[in-house]
Amino acid sequence: MQNGGHKNDVDPIKTDVLIVGAGAAGLRAAIELAREGVDVLVLGKRRHGDAHTVWAAGGINASLGNLDPDDRWEIHAADTIGEGHFVNDPRAVEILAREAPERILELRDWGCPFSLTEDGELNQRYFGAQSFRRTCFAGDRTGEAIMGTLVDKAKEVGVRYREDVYVTKLLKSGGRVNGAAGFDMRSGRRLLFGARAVVLAAGGYTSIYRRGSSRPDENNGDAMALAYEVGAVLKDMEFVQFHPTGMIEPEEMDGRLVTEAVRGEGGRLYNSEGERFMERHSPDHMELDARDVVARANYREIRDGRGTPDGAVLLDISHRDAGYIKDRLPNMYEQFMEQGVDITKEPMKVSPTAHYGMGGIEVNPRTGATAVEGLFAVGESAAGVHGANRLGGNSLAETVVFGKILGEHLAGALDDLPPAPLDREAAREHFAALGALESGTGEADPQELIDELRELVWDQAGIVRTGDGLREGIAKLRGLRERAGGLAIPDASPSRQFEHALNLRAMLTAAESVMRGALAREESRGAHHREDFPEEADGWRKNILCAADEGGDMHLWTEPVGEVPAEIQKALDEDYSLDYHYLE
Repeated sequence: MQNGGHKNDVDPIKTDVLIVGAGAAGLRAAIELAREGVDVLVLGKRRHGDAHTVWAAGGINASLGNLDPDDRWEIHAADTIGEGHFVNDPRAVEILAREAPERILELRDWGCPFSLTEDGELNQRYFGAQSFRRTCFAGDRTGEAIMGTLVDKAKEVGVRYREDVYVTKLLKSGGRVNGAAGFDMRSGRRLLFGARAVVLAAGGYTSIYRRGSSRPDENNGDAMALAYEVGAVLKDMEFVQFHPTGMIEPEEMDGRLVTEAVRGEGGRLYNSEGERFMERHSPDHMELDARDVVARANYREIRDGRGTPDGAVLLDISHRDAGYIKDRLPNMYEQFMEQGVDITKEPMKVSPTAHYGMGGIEVNPRTGATAVEGLFAVGESAAGVHGANRLGGNSLAETVVFGKILGEHLAGALDDLPPAPLDREAAREHFAALGALESGTGEADPQELIDELRELVWDQAGIVRTGDGLREGIAKLRGLRERAGGLAIPDASPSRQFEHALNLRAMLTAAESVMRGALAREESRGAHHREDFPEEADGWRKNILCAADEGGDMHLWTEPVGEVPAEIQKALDEDYSLDYHYLE
């Protein structure tokens, strides 16, 4: 709604806590706040319930010990740190592993339709790089089941929600974040929000890659760019997980995830020569080795000419009983049947796909607070838990564990964040800049630049990296940024192109932080693989952080990793390991 004054004056929508992002992390934080009587408003880019969480298929980790009674939280934490190659924030890992069982049982009590054992306990399946069966699941629709449960609970406790909102800027007053500006994606109307605190829960940044498991207009690095622009710190952005198995056809499904549950239930990988090649790459762990190991194995088979003519390897579960496959992997069965492939009888064509950013906004894991007063982050937007490679099944656990913690902390901290007047001049200037961008008459097409950026990042900062390639990528990225200064927004589809232009702006920041971090880290660790530094180096057991300097350029520095708590170190020393040949 416009005021009678300046054309860029907009009446603010006020709330105590504004949450940007409506996936599981944002909703779990909102539920906790609402239960504490806090007025909270959740903003989503899509319709309510249609968040990226629904694409998380395989499961959610908790050391319940229902199938393997010897499992305990310390071993879950040890597996997480081992998979993260010892650069995780140990505080965050301990919190995740300790709290996950309670959060999963809470979801069950709220009606989440988890798969059960014959005696009514939550069923748990094998997942890569884990010592015990601790991954709870709802068939292969776990994210969808959890999301539906959280949406229902949020409605029950009165969480306010607004869909089709694109947040384009965070606002500060006296050094504290206390609002946001954006627009309604259907009407184009400018929107202004005032809040005592803002929570970023807008996902990750893997859509900066050509092939990714996200929808193309999600996970563009929005949260990182918004935080970076107001002075927050980004951490570990070079660590990007490439899931070993993404679809390659049809074109509109390129990169769509083929859940790890297929391998957890016994799926085998073959090259075009019929060789079960994980026997060469990982004879002890086979298809259930860590995601980075399997992804690189798939990549190398394809690169070395042992892939299919269209650039894939074959994932086969047809040796399993057809009824078992349909029961345990219903979504995968349907997803491939729609493409004319019956996975009970024939293999799936798969190739690595950018899946998850371990990096993100640096936060205090006990509160969710960033380095900027009034600004918080949670879920895939935040860094710390996963280190150099995420343990499968930990992302959904992270959303509900840290969502609750953040909400609980913020409910008690609001007294220290009294309402402050919005910087209306900054909002006016921003809306004027949006208007200028929306009526852009330059020569560059935003979608074409996005396509170029994705190819560039895939080629130079993908599964395998080199110093020369990264330096070349950073130079080309600078050229892309210059061209992005003169965008054309055609009259034919102005709203879509305007959205693409804003996505591009965020993607440029995310891509630069990934490339600069990857160039600085002169070793191979977890998902970050440098062909010119192929070994893990003890001297690099540290985190890379970046923030904007006073001139607006990206400044990088390193910090040592915290000490692993004694209980977790003991579990690491005991060296638990699953017998991966149970599936043979």
